[in-house]
Amino acid sequence: MVTIEQIKQLREETGVSVTECKKALEEAKGDLEKAKEVLRVKGQSIAQKKGDRAANAGIITSYIHPGSQVGVLLDLRCETDFVARSEDFSALAHDICLQIAAANPLYASEKDIPEDVLSKEKEIALSQFKDSNKPADIINNIIEGKIGKYKQENVLLSQFWVKDSEKTMGDLVNEYIAKLGENILPKRFVRYELSNSSSNSSCN
Repeated sequence: MVTIEQIKQLREETGVSVTECKKALEEAKGDLEKAKEVLRVKGQSIAQKKGDRAANAGIITSYIHPGSQVGVLLDLRCETDFVARSEDFSALAHDICLQIAAANPLYASEKDIPEDVLSKEKEIALSQFKDSNKPADIINNIIEGKIGKYKQENVLLSQFWVKDSEKTMGDLVNEYIAKLGENILPKRFVRYELSNSSSNSSCN
C-alpha cells in the first residue's frame, strides 16, 4: 500500500502532481526508484505528443556564474504566457542556464547540428581506421558510437544534467512538459566566458 509519506517524498524529488505521484507509486508497487522511472517514461510520451505544438511564448533569461567570469543568455519557449510567467518555468530556465554555464553545449538539440559538422566528425573517426583490418560493420558501429558521444557532449538536451547524472537535460525538460502540460523548447542560447574568448558559444 502506498503511503502519504512516499507520495510526499516522490513529489518533493520530482515536482510532479500528487495524483501522478500516487499513480506512479501504485504502478511501481511502492518502489520509489521504479516510480521515478514510470514518471520519466510518461514524461517522454507526453513530450512526444506535444512536440509538434507551436511554442511561441516564453522568456529571455540570463545567468551570471559566481565570480562573473561566465554568463548565459537563454531563449526558452512554451505555448502560453501563463506558463511562461510561472515559477516552475522560471526554475527550469535557471537550471538550463546553469547547465549551459557548466557544460558549454554547442547546440540546443541534435537537429540543430549542421550536416557538414556531422560529416566532418565521421571523417575524423573514419580516418582512425585507415590502416585497420577490422570488419566494416565493426568500424561503422565504433563510428556511430563516437558520433553518439559527440552529440552527448555537445547537444544541450543530450547532455547529462549537472545536478543529477542519472538523467539528461532532455529528461528534465520532458518532466516539465508533463508537469506544465505544454510543449517546452530551449530555442537558442549564448554563453560568454571572460577568461577565454575562444570558448564563447552560441546556438541560434
